[in-house]
Amino acid sequence: MNEEKVIVLKPKRQDFEEIYFSGNQGNLFFSSTTRGKTITTIVVGLILIILFFFKDDFTKEKFGVFYFVSFLFLLCAVFLSVGINKVSRWKKQVNSYLTKLENCKIYEITFDNSFFTVNIDGEKETSEWKDFEYFDSIENYIALEGKYTYMFPKKSMSEKDYNLLKKVLKENIKQ
Repeated sequence: MNEEKVIVLKPKRQDFEEIYFSGNQGNLFFSSTTRGKTITTIVVGLILIILFFFKDDFTKEKFGVFYFVSFLFLLCAVFLSVGINKVSRWKKQVNSYLTKLENCKIYEITFDNSFFTVNIDGEKETSEWKDFEYFDSIENYIALEGKYTYMFPKKSMSEKDYNLLKKVLKENIKQ
């Protein structure tokens, strides 16, 4: 493959959203990042409510348990809010990127023996093949990680171009 190959993508926001937001990834409380923190916070909150109803039955020495569970609840709430903030920022970045793709006129992938370039409306990101660490070809998209991270939906290109890209990535990226 000495000659340069070009794959033109026809990005549709919906194709990218199906992949980015699959499996509750965009959900603030139940994404993969926050699900455990949400459940833990709810459980500790329920324990705190139960303790609050029975606080009159505590002796002075056992009241420390109520304070300890209150501290745990606050700690869980802080970790949950950090996780929610992280998901919210990710979601904002993805939506910004999708708006950029939605309005783009040119979206193409160019590659040869040495370089891989993604061009979105004249903004080119060029990498050498050795810059990529990982790629994965899933049923409906190709994920590519390295110096830059990319996700190319199968629906945004022809079947022939999708198979060509998959083949070239297998040949050039050492996993």
